[in-house]
Amino acid sequence: MSRIGNKAITLPAGVEVAREGDVVTVKGPKGELSRSVAHEINLTVDGTEVSFTRPSDDGRMKALHGTTRAIVNNMVEGVSNGFKKTLKLVGVGYRASKQGDKLVLNVGYSHPVEFEAREGLTVEVPDSTTITVEGISKQFVGDFAAEIRAVRAPEPYKGKGIRYEGEYVARKEGKTGK
Repeated sequence: MSRIGNKAITLPAGVEVAREGDVVTVKGPKGELSRSVAHEINLTVDGTEVSFTRPSDDGRMKALHGTTRAIVNNMVEGVSNGFKKTLKLVGVGYRASKQGDKLVLNVGYSHPVEFEAREGLTVEVPDSTTITVEGISKQFVGDFAAEIRAVRAPEPYKGKGIRYEGEYVARKEGKTGK
């Protein structure tokens, strides 16, 4: 039984959910999101609650039930509060800056690495070792933050690299002489 799929979503003030065919649209104070979801899962809006039902109890339907509910919940959360990921640069000389719409990273390569901010995302650099990515889509925020992190993922020996705020990097001892 899908425990996530059975939970109803309570809509905050100012948020509307509508479904046309396979597309669910969520409108709120921060913007509007649309996404295609499984047509087998029924979505019911009762005032300030959204509930989901599935046609059968086979494994695929159970999986779709919980996934659909989680997707719509993330859309509701995004248009009401938004999502935010913070990255930290750890390493001597590692720094980030913002030049116009571009994020410029100097992380030990012979050249700076540049990123164009995607539509719908806000990239801020409060100080030279912190990057903040904000937006209403959890998927876009997470993907963009992961692309930035992939430029120089944290390494286990010295701990240098780009990591998420609060991320724990397991450190290794390294070689020892006889």
